[in-house]
Amino acid sequence: MLEILGFSGGALVDVNVITHGSATLIRLRGSLKLGSGVEDLAKTFEMLYQQGQKKFVLSIAEVPMIDSSGIGLLVRSHTHCVKQGGGITLVQPSKFAIQTLQLVGVFRLFQVADSEAKGLEGFGEKAVSA
Repeated sequence: MLEILGFSGGALVDVNVITHGSATLIRLRGSLKLGSGVEDLAKTFEMLYQQGQKKFVLSIAEVPMIDSSGIGLLVRSHTHCVKQGGGITLVQPSKFAIQTLQLVGVFRLFQVADSEAKGLEGFGEKAVSA
């Protein structure tokens, strides 16, 4: 498990990465907005791309806010993954996250799951206890 901690606008950003076969579970806690939140997640995606990862389950239940830079990162990352034969599944997005993604017209791009296990199953993987 890889853990990256950052500090963004007074809020701690916590990124945990767990690989499950060909899929990678990323648990994000904190706001996904301009600054450390977006930068830390972008660095995480880049590192995982270099390792050949292209299927991501992004658990965002504990992400209270996503701004335009966070949305941009999600869309760019998802597009990159789809071109490589993968994608990003969002797990338990908050009502605010759903409304924000719908407002800008990108919510439909993503698969959405109500649990990490179901998100992993969507990529043909089973959750392993961490």
